[in-house]
Amino acid sequence: MSAQKKRIGFWTPFFVILLIGLVYAFWPKPLQMELGQVSKGLMKVSVTEEAETRIHDVYTLSSPISGFLRRIDYDVGDEVVAGETEVAAIEPSDSAFLDPRTRAQTEASKQAALSAKEQAAEEVTQALADFQFAESERERIRTLALRGTASQRESDDAERNYTSTKALLATARAALQMREFEVQRLEAMLATPEKVAQLGQCNECMMVKSPITGRILRVLQASEGVVQAGTPLIEIGNGKDLEVVVELLSVDAVRVQSGMSVEFNNWGGETPLVGRVSLVEPFGFTKFSALGIEEQRVNVIVDFVSDYGAWQRLGHGYQLDASIVVWQQEDVLQVPLTALFRENDNWAIYAVFDGEVEKQVINIGQRNHEMAEVVSGLESGDTFIAYPNNQIRPGVKVVALSE
Repeated sequence: MSAQKKRIGFWTPFFVILLIGLVYAFWPKPLQMELGQVSKGLMKVSVTEEAETRIHDVYTLSSPISGFLRRIDYDVGDEVVAGETEVAAIEPSDSAFLDPRTRAQTEASKQAALSAKEQAAEEVTQALADFQFAESERERIRTLALRGTASQRESDDAERNYTSTKALLATARAALQMREFEVQRLEAMLATPEKVAQLGQCNECMMVKSPITGRILRVLQASEGVVQAGTPLIEIGNGKDLEVVVELLSVDAVRVQSGMSVEFNNWGGETPLVGRVSLVEPFGFTKFSALGIEEQRVNVIVDFVSDYGAWQRLGHGYQLDASIVVWQQEDVLQVPLTALFRENDNWAIYAVFDGEVEKQVINIGQRNHEMAEVVSGLESGDTFIAYPNNQIRPGVKVVALSE
């Protein structure tokens, strides 16, 4: 054997081992990926939004008359009984004295007001006569129009004249009523003021009683003083009559219907509360978001289903998170949204069959924040890549990350 053959025989095994090592080192290995299996289970689709509690009927007690309000001694949170608890007392205000000059001017104004009242009454009589004539003329033209002897122009003129005289009659009557009120006002100004019988006591005062049984929410006018009719004094509500107002985007509100289940979270308690949609208001409103974006919102009213003892610590104007279940079904074939990607106009997923990746176009139905309903394209138990990346393509070998 020659020296060259000996060298070849000596180095050949080393080259073979090196070649095998290089082939083994650069041979494609299965990628380790997190895999999942298509499964069936309960699926819910919810609309979540911040909400606020409110008492359904908040009664704002206002002063029924103008007068002198006695100090309100009730505090926020005090209980009141319907028809029994007197929350406010209003005394008559002392009328001002008129000096001789002012009285003479008022007397003259009264005589002028009486004359204006008589003039307004005559104007009503004239307007009434014009209206009655226009009404009879309209009826006559209508009769002629039915016979075909009156033109459309004559019918339109008669209708316009009738409407115009009717408006003039209403204006004249309103003017007469205004003149009557003016006379009454001047007569009241000329009335002699009466002295208060007993100072420091409620003489001929009006007592404002609570219309419901509940608690005082706010005292709007605590100090005594002269108030005008309609001045808000106090707010009362029944804490057991609590509801939740959810301001949903209009695109979400159209998916909500009365009777849908609602779950409340982040309200301060340890366990979630349960409610039910009672009303989706038909009127939307414009609201600006924190970023200044104009949004159309709709109020959705939710009643509590949980026992009163579970949410009795909530009050008027408390904040919580409301999740309205707009769709729910058992045994739904579903996959996580993280596994889906768009394939042209379709949804697709990387399925794994016998350790090899295959792109699978699927049809999905309902979706929530985590899962999507599989309508077709996969079956229960099929394996898929939960978090695909740019290394995944059809034909690639993969193994579970735990392997």
